[in-house]
Order: sequence, then structure tokens, then C-alpha cells
Amino acid sequence: MLSVLRIVAAVLMFGGFAGVAHAQPADAPPSGTPVSGLLPAFQQWVDSVVPPPALPIAPATPLVDAGGLTPELAALRAATMPSPIGDGFVDEWPTRLEDFGSGQLIAWRDVTNTGGPALFMPVRQVVQLKYRTTDAHGAASYAIASLVLPLGQWGGDGERPVVVNNLPINSLGRDCNPSYTLAHGYSNLTNLAEYLPPTTQLALLHGYAVLITDHEGPRMAYAEPYVAGHAILDAIRAVRGSMPNEFGTSRFGMIGYSGGAIATKGAVKLMADYAPELADVVVGAAMGGVPADYEILARSMNANLASGVFMAATFAIGRERPEILGHMNKLAQWVALVMKDTCMDSFGVPGLLQLPMDAAADFPDPLHSPLARQIYSITRMDGMKSAVPLYIYNGEQEFWVPAEGAKNLYAEQCALGATAIYRSVVGEHIIAAFTGYPESLEWLGARLGGEPAPNEC
Repeated sequence: MLSVLRIVAAVLMFGGFAGVAHAQPADAPPSGTPVSGLLPAFQQWVDSVVPPPALPIAPATPLVDAGGLTPELAALRAATMPSPIGDGFVDEWPTRLEDFGSGQLIAWRDVTNTGGPALFMPVRQVVQLKYRTTDAHGAASYAIASLVLPLGQWGGDGERPVVVNNLPINSLGRDCNPSYTLAHGYSNLTNLAEYLPPTTQLALLHGYAVLITDHEGPRMAYAEPYVAGHAILDAIRAVRGSMPNEFGTSRFGMIGYSGGAIATKGAVKLMADYAPELADVVVGAAMGGVPADYEILARSMNANLASGVFMAATFAIGRERPEILGHMNKLAQWVALVMKDTCMDSFGVPGLLQLPMDAAADFPDPLHSPLARQIYSITRMDGMKSAVPLYIYNGEQEFWVPAEGAKNLYAEQCALGATAIYRSVVGEHIIAAFTGYPESLEWLGARLGGEPAPNEC
């Protein structure tokens, strides 16, 4: 029965979160103003017959900081945050976090006994790092990263290189993170993308260390590029700062696909201002299937099989940017409480009904509101130049994450003077993840080997 309720809730939630997410008070008609069209009528009907959930007052904790929010919105935001998973290393917000520097190590633990078997190959050690980072608004936050060390000594030049594997976590609950699998073992919550493509395993076989970050942060802000970018850059700082004898002069190279490409894009665009010392440490970043522009996705993923994923991402961004949550109708608020801890495998079901995205908004046409345009611009990270060479690829037959966004990102970076390559590969989103993968891995390996990056701009 519970699974049925979750599916029904998902259908309702993901039929409307994206539209809700881009609503803005200035665009909403005054209360009681008649509106025309099926969706506005549905919105009015929902809010007239569905009671709002009874929400407790938002606690005064950093996770649900209510600065500048109305009590009602603060309570909603707090209630829709991810639940604790019973793992204090992950759940507990560090005290006096603002006293730590960005990337400074707070705590660490050895999870080799569970992490090694979960990777399905022998390893020397798996350690998890908890460190200070920065949220989407510049406030102190924290993140978790897992560092996997291979067997044997590094036989190449210099210190052992590190592959920063930015996985497509694409989830709302903390137990959906890659660190959960490594600390608690393989389970039904484990993301298949942790194994396919087998980036971690191939890197370990090559003798590289692998750094895997829970880049959605403690609020599980899926698809929020500032949170992800900060978390990744600070993970590199944490490794170099806590293990200077082994990784103090190592080359680091990033790779990410889809949701992992969102995180990678955030890291390379933020690096020049946020972590400029890493520009000589990170030798390049490869990213594919790049959801670079959410305005494009609002067209390509609306009212079709992909709408559930887009809606979940929009809701998750709202955890860091609560103005996005301010116009959920009452039904959407109820659904948010049910779905707030789900992993990515739950997001596909709602797309079967191909519902329009603004079905849960509280005013018409929210996808074209001024707030929508603001969010599109913020998440594109307009005009920010990558500090490191880029390898960008996208499926030419993509219909959910069109190549237009990746091509625009490439053109932007070339115009800004970055070193970059673009490859159009065969396939839609799933197929292109494999057709574009070998060359991207070869490109990254050359950078980790010290070869200068070619520039095709």
C-alpha cells in the first residue's frame, strides 16, 4: 500500500513542481481574480479543496536557516528537507563551522571493510572526509567525500594522480549518496551510475586514486551548481590539506555525466574566484550529456517521460533557493513531504502520465515568469570562464538534454578564452553516455599524464 501511495504522490508531485518552482509573486494575479484556461482552474480548485499540511515551526538550525523567510515558508522549507539517516558522520551539522576554512577537514573515518566489497574490487583503503564548504549563498556548510586508494605503489612520474569522479547522484535523500553505499554496503538504494560507466574501477586499475563527492550537500540540492561546485573544489582542498605527503603535488582531473556534468560545470566555473590555487592542480575536466541550460530543459522535459527528473531537480534547487518553494499549491506541499527522501529510481514513474509541469503552481504560466528567467541565468552561471581545459560531449540525437545546451556552453567558453574541445557523439542520453565515454576517458588520462590539452576553439 505504501508503494502505491508513493507512486500516486510522485505523479502528483512531478506533474507540477517545475511549474511551481519558477513562480513569482509579482506575476501572480491578486487573490480572487478570475483566470482562464484549464491549468489555472485546476490550481484554484486544488487550493480550494486541499487543506494545507500542519507544519511545525522551523527549528533554529543551520540546515533550515530561515533568514528573511516568512514563518510559513520557513516551516515548509524545514519540513521538506532530507531526513536524517541515522549516521552521525553524515547527519550532524558541525559546531562552530564558520571558524573552519573552506576545504578544512572536520572529521574522517575509514570505511574500507564495507567500501572495498561495495566497489567489487580489491583496494588499499577507502576513507571518508567531512569538511567545510559553502552553500549557494556563501554561508558555511559541510560535505562528505570518499577517497579510494588502489593497491600497490604508483609507478608513474610524480605523485599519484586523482580522478575526481562526479557521479550523477540525482536524488533527494541522503541515503542515495555514493558515500552511503561505501559506508554501509551495496543495497537497493545504490545508484547504478556508481558502476556504469565503470570510471572508479578503471581508474583504480590504472593506479589512480579516486575522489567521489556527495556534491548535493547536506540539503540534497540536486542540480544546484553552486553547492556542487563548492563541494567538489573543497573536497580537493581537503585531500591535499590532510594528506600533503601523498597528494600535495598530485594532478587532479574531473569527469562527470548528466547530473555529474552539472556538478563538474559548477566546479570549473567557480574555480577562478572560489579556489584559484587549484587552477594549477586540476589539469582538466571532461563532461558529457550536459544539462547546461535549464531554460532549454523546461522545453525539452516538459509533459513527457522525462518530466519527473526535471521536477525533482527543480524542487531540490528550491531547498537552497526557497523562493522556488513559495508557490507550491497545497497538494504539492503534501507530496513534497512524502517524496523528500526518494532516490532517482523513483522519478521515472510519473513521466508515464506526461503531465504538464505547472499543474501544481498557484498562478498561470510560471515557466515564463521573471523568477524563472532569473533561475535560468543563475544556474547557467552566465559569463564565468573555466579555469581548466574542458572536454565536452553530447549525444546528437538527444531529445531530453538537447545538444544545444552543451554546444552553447562550448561556444561560451571559447569566447571567454578557455581551452576546450567539443565532440558530437551518436545517441540519446543513455546511449551517448557510452558512445562518448571512451574518448573522454582517453582525454582525461592524457591530462593526468602531463600532456598539454589541445584547444579546438
